[in-house]
Amino acid sequence: MPVIRPLPPELINQIAAGEVIERPSSVVKELVENSLDAGASRIEVDIEQGGARLIRVRDDGGGIAPDELPLAVASHATSKIGSFDDLEHVASMGFRGEALASVSSVARFALTSRQHEAAAAFRLEVDGGRLQAARPAQHPPGTSVEVRDLFYNVPARKKFMRAERTEFAHIDDLLKSLALARGSVEFRLSHNGKPVRIWKAARDEQAQLQRVAEVLGEEFPAQSLRVDHAAAGLHLSGWVGLPTASRSQADQQYFYVNGRLVRDRVVAHAVRQAYADVLFHGRHPAFVLYLELDPAGVDVNVHPAKHEVRFREQRLVHDFLFRTLHEALAQTRAGQVESRAQADDGRLHIGTASAPAPGLPGIARMSSWPVHAEQNRLALGVRDEPLADYAALLGEPPRTAPAAAPMPAVEEGEAPPLGYAIAQLKSIYILAENAQGLVLVDMHAAHERITYEKLKAGRACSNLRSQLLLVPLNIAVSAREAAAAEEHAEALADWGLELSRSGPSGVVVRRIPALLEGADVSRLTRDVLAELAQHGSSRRLQELENELLSTMACHGSVRAGRRLTVPEMNALLREMEATERSGQCNHGRPTWTQLSLSELDRLFMRGR
Repeated sequence: MPVIRPLPPELINQIAAGEVIERPSSVVKELVENSLDAGASRIEVDIEQGGARLIRVRDDGGGIAPDELPLAVASHATSKIGSFDDLEHVASMGFRGEALASVSSVARFALTSRQHEAAAAFRLEVDGGRLQAARPAQHPPGTSVEVRDLFYNVPARKKFMRAERTEFAHIDDLLKSLALARGSVEFRLSHNGKPVRIWKAARDEQAQLQRVAEVLGEEFPAQSLRVDHAAAGLHLSGWVGLPTASRSQADQQYFYVNGRLVRDRVVAHAVRQAYADVLFHGRHPAFVLYLELDPAGVDVNVHPAKHEVRFREQRLVHDFLFRTLHEALAQTRAGQVESRAQADDGRLHIGTASAPAPGLPGIARMSSWPVHAEQNRLALGVRDEPLADYAALLGEPPRTAPAAAPMPAVEEGEAPPLGYAIAQLKSIYILAENAQGLVLVDMHAAHERITYEKLKAGRACSNLRSQLLLVPLNIAVSAREAAAAEEHAEALADWGLELSRSGPSGVVVRRIPALLEGADVSRLTRDVLAELAQHGSSRRLQELENELLSTMACHGSVRAGRRLTVPEMNALLREMEATERSGQCNHGRPTWTQLSLSELDRLFMRGR
């Protein structure tokens, strides 16, 4: 057997570099984060040949004292933490004290720094881990770091670098994410001597939104909701894209925890559940969200590259994110072109950012089911059978359908968001005229959402019935899932699912929700317990019930091919304006679209 011996410092740093320095963008990330921790208000990043030849990061931060320059490039030397208590309350971007040592071990490295009160700067050079003495240099207050010939002494790593364009694209994406995180800092990026990006410091929310538009696209602000909500020591702010602005891939999702961009399963799960009712299958939402919490409530010492975090109150964070985003999305209405969410006494309120035309009063909220909405339902020809079946499941006496009442007259001169119906196309689409131009509505999809939301509201206001199994069902699960069943037994019982632990890795199912009679009980139980074990909460029962209600709403809604009168079409438009999430059907498809007068003019080349 070979003898045990300590590794040389150069080899230790190269091993650490294999974890921290994956490609040129990893170097940029470490250097820019150091500049942010130094309090820089302006950061310049110069790249040559995609970072393979040169990476230079300059800032106007606090600088480094001359006698501390050798420590700056030493392993596990840092000014950001000094004790275990500091590690549990990390508020800085970096804290490991190994980034500069790792970078300098695989490149030709130079560090030049000057403190604001110092008369001169000092420059320190490291060539492949070999440290040279610091010497005076000319430099304004702040710090510059130059990394040349990355991986020149590690040929195996250099072979894995991609084309120049690919490597620079990774650096560009990284700078975008950092620019979104720190709106008050000016960022400049150049490649091969040519300026590529300039983000001026954002002094207010409007300027920050403009920076968001530069990163996510000019159309994002008009297709997003502003979120600002605080509760239980957590504060969530930022922008979430409307379901109609979803994307085919998750390439515009930025989530920051105390200013740090992270990829977290708890966050991803909460966001996915918040969009569950409004996002089409296979689509992904766009968002820029900032979560602020006590640094002691999040562990950032999980991954060497600090891409992952671990929340100490995982269930609290999950529920807070889900409820905040779910409520923001729920309060959207068809006809809203541009919306925002704002905090008021702990509750979110969504309003249209584009006000009605001068002199035109806004649309009044219609009475809720079952008053005028019941009349509208009868006018639209909705069948009573699915609603009667649903009432029977909840133990309610069946309602007798009242006689259809005429729709209330709408005064001339009003301009509701979806306008007034003017025609029906192929017995499928409603054509309406509003202040902006032409509105097209898929009448079945729209009425399906209206019916679905009413069924959910009725379900929430009624007592849940559970079905006792004739023979209790024994299910084998993991020990962790069995423990979750025991811990959350009371919460599961509230949803009509009665479980009891039958051993180290087994549970017994005695009752299930009556709405889910006939479902695969074993699979349902395992899905619920798996989510409870992983995320501390589960919405699988509610999702399955919603799937059933969605099916009932689909069968109970007006069908394509049915001719509607103008009052019936107007009734549907007014219901859409008063119904939550009415911009999408139950399956996430859009229910309406707007063609402005200028778009119509372009179709016919008017004014050219």
